[in-house]
Amino acid sequence: MNGTMKAVVFQELGKAAVEERPIPCIEDPKDAIVRVTLAAICSSDIHIKHGMIARAKEGVILGHEIVGEIVETGAGVRKLKAGDRVTVNNETFCGECFFCRRGYVNNCEQGGWMLGCVQDGGQAEYVRVPYADNCCNIIPEGVSYEQAMLVGDVLATGFWAAEIGEIRPGDTAVVIGAGPTGLCTSMCARLYSPARLISIDLSEERLAFAKQHGLTDITIHAGKEDPLEIVRSLTEGRGADRLFECAGGRNTFEMAWQITRPSGIVCFVAHYEEDPQKLPLRRMYGKNLVFKTGGVHANACARTLDLIKEGRLDTLPLITHRFALSDAMEGYRLFESQKDGVIKVVLEP
Repeated sequence: MNGTMKAVVFQELGKAAVEERPIPCIEDPKDAIVRVTLAAICSSDIHIKHGMIARAKEGVILGHEIVGEIVETGAGVRKLKAGDRVTVNNETFCGECFFCRRGYVNNCEQGGWMLGCVQDGGQAEYVRVPYADNCCNIIPEGVSYEQAMLVGDVLATGFWAAEIGEIRPGDTAVVIGAGPTGLCTSMCARLYSPARLISIDLSEERLAFAKQHGLTDITIHAGKEDPLEIVRSLTEGRGADRLFECAGGRNTFEMAWQITRPSGIVCFVAHYEEDPQKLPLRRMYGKNLVFKTGGVHANACARTLDLIKEGRLDTLPLITHRFALSDAMEGYRLFESQKDGVIKVVLEP
């Protein structure tokens, strides 16, 4: 295809803008070109804008939460054809390297987080997807683009976190952060039938949202209440069985391990705005905690699409605002401000 398209571009530190860019073309036989129907703004896009993702390239088209329609495939693509409705995975993976062969596709030696970071992403009218057979999932019949919108990144993150958290029926699970990642983690944690699910945040509005949509049983406002005291009071003094840190705040790393009971599991899902985080081993000695790091796991996308089709996952309420692609910077300003009840902002080319 020839011609130009609108796209959101990371121009330099602190600045992104809508530009005209060439429509991408097939560069490798395993590529596919996707006509973007919806693209979401993610916290990681904000992190890139503010220089928190060191590997992000200036001049890259932003966006890694994408759904759309296949319009062209390379000669090596076998599972996709023009007209297929697809989600696009945030993580690019080859399927053949040491890590991919063992199922650790988010550690792919040839990929990782590429789209919208080091390769042009999907906040545009079209996007080139490498290793398309691996990195695109066909949206099942009966599932809309809107329903599938968050599958490739934030929902896959929440699903992976809940899976590695090893929640058991009867557990007390705590999620720090009621933003998009925390809400998706809570949603997926429900699949494992914890006895109680607790959300901690500094926003009354987001805590109310979580409660309204059945994504938590108990809310704790960390600015007005003592999370450690409340969690212990609910667990006979023990603490949380499973803890998911999805906030990445100044003190949430320490809050996470303190709230968790001895021999519990702590999953760190968030990107931290400040480095390094302190690990006070002497104070932690004897707690026998298991620390795990979450992240996007592209293997989860097909399963989450099936769960959406079955009605067991529903992220539609998280899409609170829509903007035309040409008005993307208004969407960025709203998302970054966290005002007007915003959870997820979707851009429509």
